[in-house]
Amino acid sequence: MDSNTVLLGVVVATALAFDFTNGFHDTANAMATSIATGALRPKIAVALAAILNFLGAFLSLAVAATIATGIVEAGAITLTVVFAGLVGGLAWNLLTWYFGIPSSSSHALIGGVVGATLIAAGTSAVKGAGIVSKVLIPAVLAPLAAILVATIGTFLVYVITRKVPDGIRAKGFRIGQIGSASLVSLAHGTNDAQKTMGIITLALIANGTLGKDAGPPLWVIVCSASAIALGTYIGGWRIIRTLGKGLTEIETPQGFAAEGSSAAVIFASSHFGFPLSTTHVCAGSVIGSGLGKRLAEVRWHVAGQMATAWLLTLPAAAVVGAVAWKGADLIGGAGGVTVIFLLALLGGVGLYLASRRSTVNAANVNAEWTGRTPAPVKETVR
Repeated sequence: MDSNTVLLGVVVATALAFDFTNGFHDTANAMATSIATGALRPKIAVALAAILNFLGAFLSLAVAATIATGIVEAGAITLTVVFAGLVGGLAWNLLTWYFGIPSSSSHALIGGVVGATLIAAGTSAVKGAGIVSKVLIPAVLAPLAAILVATIGTFLVYVITRKVPDGIRAKGFRIGQIGSASLVSLAHGTNDAQKTMGIITLALIANGTLGKDAGPPLWVIVCSASAIALGTYIGGWRIIRTLGKGLTEIETPQGFAAEGSSAAVIFASSHFGFPLSTTHVCAGSVIGSGLGKRLAEVRWHVAGQMATAWLLTLPAAAVVGAVAWKGADLIGGAGGVTVIFLLALLGGVGLYLASRRSTVNAANVNAEWTGRTPAPVKETVR
């Protein structure tokens, strides 16, 4: 087996590892509000999200095409650059997961790739106009649109159902949330799974396995869909807790409005090939659900922490991507990539072990919000 084959294998494995973290990092986007309102039991929610994420990955390839050809010049990209970009995205995903911050896996991946490309091939290899039009502008507009739609939707939901007894209304919207949460999961699959497909396709193009403008092969689609579904089923409980309990206390009508708003915005972006952050959209919808309900409290300090993380995502991932490329380049060849891969693996294991000291799981994810990690509870929820 030659060194290029080994290198390609490491890159594909790293891409699927990123896809796995994308799954558990973004489970909250679809299911946090349904879990918070009790519409779905935690374990059932993540299982449903995993199935629909898998199916959604087959519905659209527009976002995969944007990642593969719209961010950087494919001709200037090497396997080492792709690998380093993935390390940048992975590092940010794991760090924000540890602190329970709902941040953008999409922007982490794009930032890592751009940072690695800049140091490896210079500014000419980065498509600045593509990043502005397909990443930065949607990053600003998408959460604002979600806030607006969810605010109006929540207000209308309460106005329309104001004469319905509270118990009947809660039960009806609890059932409705199952459908709306399912739509968000399906929409998430059409957008987020595509990013890993695009990255693996980019690696195959860089290796000469595929032509310059080729789309993702079937095996890439299946593997990417499976990895994100598995990550989703694991359940990113730390982030589910922040999104479901930290921004505002959510009732079932609010949850229904938030999920419906998120699904509409994400489906629209997938149709046009915008690799937006589903986290930005879903967080915006949750904020909108708080603004749309009279006397509801929005915890703006939590929203501020999330916004700060969003601003840091692209540059932070870019720096890690650049450092990873430089380290691999200094060592050289497949050996350099393998060393950086092992260091990244060691860092991930370290964060996981550290997280076990303050465990969030299906048993305590809905504990009263105090701003701190809830007391550990033995997981007995099925």
